Amino acid sequence: MHTQQQLLEVLHIEPTGVPIYVQLREQVLAAMGAGRLKPGDQMPTMRQVAVALRVDLNTVRHAYDELERVGALRLERGRGSFVVEPPGPSRHVEAADKLARQTLAKAAQAGISTELLLERIAAMAANKEDIP
Repeated sequence: MHTQQQLLEVLHIEPTGVPIYVQLREQVLAAMGAGRLKPGDQMPTMRQVAVALRVDLNTVRHAYDELERVGALRLERGRGSFVVEPPGPSRHVEAADKLARQTLAKAAQAGISTELLLERIAAMAANKEDIP
């Protein structure tokens, strides 16, 4: 319960134009990365987060679903949501491959050459302030 209350106290919504569920997802991932949330920790309920932030329950559900999809949370019906072990290197490779395939497909659909896409990605990676 201690960790749940701490998380509720640090979650916040900024009027930046970034969707609320994305802000929530990123804040939870940041808390995991900083070690404030550890594997096995129980998350606050979706309702607790919705009430604390005064947002729609479906918005919080969307954030939790996204966190489950990326492998950061395990949702157990009737028990709650729990932080899971960070994915190992092989899961990162699989996720990167999937993202690369999706990006290449979208670029082809838009008529953007693979060479131009690679050039732009390399330029953005070299100049980190351009990366959102």
